[in-house]
Amino acid sequence: MKVIGETERLFLCVFEQSHVEAAQQFWGDEEVMSLCDGPSAHELLPKVIEGYRKLHENRGLSVYAVIEKESDLVIGAAGFNPTDSTGVIELIYHFSKKSWGKGFASEAAAACLKLAKNKGNIRIITASADPQNIGSLKILEKIGFTYVSMKWFEDTKQEEPYYEYLM
Repeated sequence: MKVIGETERLFLCVFEQSHVEAAQQFWGDEEVMSLCDGPSAHELLPKVIEGYRKLHENRGLSVYAVIEKESDLVIGAAGFNPTDSTGVIELIYHFSKKSWGKGFASEAAAACLKLAKNKGNIRIITASADPQNIGSLKILEKIGFTYVSMKWFEDTKQEEPYYEYLM
């Protein structure tokens, strides 16, 4: 297991194929992904995980498995998707239902910001969430993101609150 970041309660690790079943608990869950682009089919998860592993190898930042130290279980994913703009990345996070309401998303997202600060070529981190996902919007504000405007997102086919974090 390749640990990329650590907090008091969590490890951020490069995804491995052994994480597929755990990823089903968030990326494959209808309720978890209901305010995103919908759940991913189980058979696609190995490709998603491999894509994020390669993204880490090629770019040095990716979406990572979030492992709770106490249980040693993968409870979510947090990290970065690349964008079309140089020096700009998108923060994302998804967590299994059983880990909601425990502060893990805030903790993992803040750890991701620290990872990005160590990469000198990142200028802006973007993030958005479904307007109904009040918890996620609160997390963005809590960790220092600034609301910019409502923005249309083609993948979710809706306007969403758009945030930026300036490095």
